[in-house]
Amino acid sequence: MNFNDLFQFLSELQQNNNKEWMDINRKWYQTVRSFFIDWLDNLDAKLATIDPDYYPTSGKKGINRINNNLLFHPNKPVYKNHFAAGLDQRSKQGDFYIQIGIDDCELAGGYWKPAPNILNSIREAIDYNGEELVTILNKKSFQKTFGGLLSDKDMLKKAPKGYAMNHQHINLLRLKTIAVIRPVTKEEVLDTNFEEKVIEVYKEMLPFRRYLNQAVTV
Repeated sequence: MNFNDLFQFLSELQQNNNKEWMDINRKWYQTVRSFFIDWLDNLDAKLATIDPDYYPTSGKKGINRINNNLLFHPNKPVYKNHFAAGLDQRSKQGDFYIQIGIDDCELAGGYWKPAPNILNSIREAIDYNGEELVTILNKKSFQKTFGGLLSDKDMLKKAPKGYAMNHQHINLLRLKTIAVIRPVTKEEVLDTNFEEKVIEVYKEMLPFRRYLNQAVTV
């Protein structure tokens, strides 16, 4: 079992995106899912050795459901077109997200449209010490890896309550999402050194995630 098998399963699932097909191929799904969990467990162990603050997260705990939430999104397919998981998953903190799918493979981290209390905590940190975050974001290797922050079309048009429009970090304060994504190609996933690439991205993202997580917990 390898990522080729995972891609093959997802490809056939999307051509037969219904419960009847899944029921017939349940054993295949469980085999692919178990492979991904084992891969995550191995990665989890390695990340724990390079990051002293790492929060161990088993693959079984970190993996996301493959079912779409049809209650809130009734027009979506029954099943997602990817497998995904969050590692370094501490309560109330932004995890290290891994997605392997047909259309999109990515490594990501930060906070996607967080709850108001979390977003307020991040804004307070930016107001207090935004220079540290700017330094992290402007680092050449960070820019090369992520190309900057994830674009947020829902950025506030005005300054958030309590902040002035002439604040030196107003563009960061206006964000509703503060996250980064490193797109990954299928070829990279199938490469023998994919795990090493994931670890490199994790290391590059770590100062950014630490800044945000500290803002949320302090």
